[in-house]
Amino acid sequence: MALNNPAFNNPAFQDPRAGGAQTRYSPPPAVDPAAAASIEGAYAAPSASAVDTGRMTVEDTVMKTLALFGILVVTAVVGWIWTMSGVTATNPSPNVLPMVVGGLVGFVLAMVATFKKKPSVPVFVAYAAFEGLFIGGISAFFEFQLPGIVVQATLATLAVVGVTLALFASGKIRASKRATKIFLIAMVGYLVFSLLNVGLMLFGVLPEGMAFGLRSATIAGIPIGLILGVLVVIMAAYSLVLDFDQIQRGVRNGAPRVYGWVGAFGIMVTVVWLYVEILRMIAIVRGNN
Repeated sequence: MALNNPAFNNPAFQDPRAGGAQTRYSPPPAVDPAAAASIEGAYAAPSASAVDTGRMTVEDTVMKTLALFGILVVTAVVGWIWTMSGVTATNPSPNVLPMVVGGLVGFVLAMVATFKKKPSVPVFVAYAAFEGLFIGGISAFFEFQLPGIVVQATLATLAVVGVTLALFASGKIRASKRATKIFLIAMVGYLVFSLLNVGLMLFGVLPEGMAFGLRSATIAGIPIGLILGVLVVIMAAYSLVLDFDQIQRGVRNGAPRVYGWVGAFGIMVTVVWLYVEILRMIAIVRGNN
């Protein structure tokens, strides 16, 4: 009788004497105990690490991500102290130099890391350091104006990242071509708006009292910055999904271990963006109350 499963059409599953006389069953040859123990030991042994294989793994990428965030936290403390050092009895205003220097240098390093053909670990580390300086500076600046805002923004950021990771790990949310196209279009629109807003603020086109430029304007009593902020948080969450998806793809494709730094860098850029946007949203809401 022919087998219906095409896989069994392989000669390895065919009896060369099919159709002929039945032959007596022959038991398989005895297995050497030493060989059997060796095979069992191979299955019982832990899976090879990134160091052993030289390939990207999720665990190794997580460690690299934690390392970059560790650097960011350390320099953020430096940026915070540096910023608050400008607050004195005679000059009660924070020092904005850490925020400016960290933001500009961090942006340049992010561009270098993004367009560099091969991953560069020193660039990633330097980016984390200067971005930490920026985060510490801007956090201290907002905290000086609105006490308690940093804790609120940090908890909200952790909540968004945690929920996004949980949904991705459970398979309830995935990256798709259509959603990615919409995301890219929205990103371009957001970039154009941000550049226009910065330009109007620098050249003094907007009236006084609009601390966040066009974001401070209102529609039906709701600040534009709040509406835009909610959309940006959704965009940042989807950007995290794209980051997680790319890491999974890299692991499946056996990408070299150094690309774990690329995944860590991508997550850091997204989380920093998310934190700054949430910080700004809370500042707008509290400033209007």
